[in-house]
Amino acid sequence: MTAAGSFEKKHKVTVIGSGNWGTTVAKLVAESTREHPDLFETDVQMWVYEEQVTLGEDSPFYDASIGATPQKLTSIINKHHENVKYLPKIALPPNVVANPSLQDAVKDSSILIFNFPHEFIGNICKQLKGHIAPYARGISCIKGVSVTDNAIELISEYIGDTLGIYCGALSGANIASEIANEMWCETTIAYNTPACDLHQNGASNGSNGIHPSHPNAAIHLNARGQPSTTQLVPVPDSYPTLNHDVFHKLFSRPYFTVSMVSDVVGVSLGGALKNIVAIACGFVEGHGWNMTAKTAVMRRGMLEIIQFAREFFPETIEEKTFWEESAGWGDMIVSCTSARNWRYSKMAVERGVSVQEIERTELNGQKLQGISTTREVMSFLRARGMEDKYPLFKAVDGILDQKVNVDDIPHLFRK
Repeated sequence: MTAAGSFEKKHKVTVIGSGNWGTTVAKLVAESTREHPDLFETDVQMWVYEEQVTLGEDSPFYDASIGATPQKLTSIINKHHENVKYLPKIALPPNVVANPSLQDAVKDSSILIFNFPHEFIGNICKQLKGHIAPYARGISCIKGVSVTDNAIELISEYIGDTLGIYCGALSGANIASEIANEMWCETTIAYNTPACDLHQNGASNGSNGIHPSHPNAAIHLNARGQPSTTQLVPVPDSYPTLNHDVFHKLFSRPYFTVSMVSDVVGVSLGGALKNIVAIACGFVEGHGWNMTAKTAVMRRGMLEIIQFAREFFPETIEEKTFWEESAGWGDMIVSCTSARNWRYSKMAVERGVSVQEIERTELNGQKLQGISTTREVMSFLRARGMEDKYPLFKAVDGILDQKVNVDDIPHLFRK
């Protein structure tokens, strides 16, 4: 650190992922880095899984000299400042730099934003290990949980433990296309500032309460309130302190209102488990039932989400997150009335086919997160003989397996 309030270095930001949500997040943080040059490097790296794209004659970027010859997606993004495949017709700031090399994109970055389908997390973290700054900090925009029959782990914590860093989580009532078009909404970011990152000059917001000079400052508490096995490397004093204020400045836009909290468990579980409820609401609406029926399913679903949090994360869960934050009821309402888990499960019932068939024919190779989350969570519960304590989750799993009928859903509400 140099003079009061100034720092020798600025935070370099990398967005890992370039789907519609990843590109949208790259857009908004790139706008913010330009507005806060005292805190951030202007350019935002965006890792893009390289693809070949053909621009048709109707494209504004069509070049007759190239014609139908496929072009690299990264080249198109960097030349025309638009992700023509995953976020078409949205202009990106020129300081979004598409990079096909994952390891090069994250080089020297102090802020890593993870934004890709959660089924790829293991492979991507494997490629990142040993290639990131040891003091890097992360924000996971991935809505899901890492579940086996033996354990359940937050995606943010899986990232942190695998890479040896601390990682928070972002979740809320967010639809990428609306945010990309700068239609106002809100979100929740959970970040529990590691004590070792709190510079002596202040900025303690969002911390876990351990003073930076304490011998255990490098030990951070995990999602169950126990000392994490990950020994954190402090963010150097030459950088601005990474706390709630700095992350708020990075993500907040006039059209994107950010609420900062420390409850990573509540934000993560709300973002993951509401996808199960959204599938149930799609089943209900596809069957022909109305909004009051969907409201009943949402109410029951929220009760099961809170019960799950109490059951498996009792030490750290803050139940008010589900009631007060966009990551709670806000995300639930949007997911159950307009997002794709709801939309495609509704379509499946209307067409009389399985959700998996709709996924195969309608999603262009992408996956419905609600299906994998349902499978993993129910396998976890069955391994403990606890599936009957979560009747709505169990019913969704049964309907996906075509062993339970949508008609059976009302029976869940009869005591």
